[in-house]
Formats: sequence, C-alpha cells, structure tokens
Amino acid sequence: MRKPRDFDAELKSLEDKARDLKSRKVQQLGELVIATGADALTADELAGALMVVTETKDAGKREAWAKRGAAFFRGRARRSAPSPDRDTGGAATQSGDAQPAPGGAGAT
Repeated sequence: MRKPRDFDAELKSLEDKARDLKSRKVQQLGELVIATGADALTADELAGALMVVTETKDAGKREAWAKRGAAFFRGRARRSAPSPDRDTGGAATQSGDAQPAPGGAGAT
C-alpha cells in the first residue's frame, strides 16, 4: 500500500520556499539600486522614476533601456557612466525622455 502524502508538510515547504524567494528578490533589488547609484535619489524620486518606466509603452524606449541595462550587467556601464549622467537620467525619466535613471532599466 502507498504511503499517504503529507499535504500540510508539502504546503509548508512551498510557503517557506516562496518566502525565501521573495526575500532574495527584495535583497537583489536593493543591491541593484545601490549598484546603479540610484540610492543617491530620494525615495520619492526613485519611486516616481520607476512609475514612469513601468507606465511607458514605447517599445523603442524600453528596448533602449534593456540594452543599457544589459551593458550595465556586462560591466561596461559601471565604468563609463559618470555620476552627472545619473542625475540627468533621473530628470529625463520624469520628463519622459528616452534615457531613464539606470535603476529603472534593471528593475523591469
């Protein structure tokens, strides 16, 4: 005869895994904010910039942001993006320009 499954234990295990994944995601997003220099922005500025990015439907802008983000993760953007560019990027995001704050590119 087959041993009955312990659904409660399996559910608890899945809940623990989901909690761990969510915690890891939050930690990685925080690390991304710091790595891109977006931690220099106020919480209001960062939230506003991210809201503009998520509301943008322009495929060209999104593709440009994705390329910039991919370059960042390959290590190019970290060496070549000066701090003043980040400040301009935050202002550009609020005006809807094609170059957002670097934190927005990785978050999408």
